[in-house]
Amino acid sequence: MTAEQKEERDVYGEILREFYLERLREGICEVTFTKKDGTDRRMLCTLDMSGIPEKDVPKTDGNKSENLEAVRVYDLEKEAWRSFRFDSVKVFNPTV
Repeated sequence: MTAEQKEERDVYGEILREFYLERLREGICEVTFTKKDGTDRRMLCTLDMSGIPEKDVPKTDGNKSENLEAVRVYDLEKEAWRSFRFDSVKVFNPTV
């Protein structure tokens, strides 16, 4: 892969990542991704704090360094925080 191709891939990845994050902040999204063990998982999730039970809303803004490869989301079916890697996403469907 040439340096130009790598840069193009990185730019595309950043655009896609921002798209995912914006949709997750706006409401509920259905995400199908491949887990580390190779199995597929479907999840209804969100980053819209108004859709998360008060007991599960983070007490702080996190102030952690942002992970560019994965995102922590609230799984509405398991009622818990889960994460997935951006590069493992097979289907991303905003259901808003």
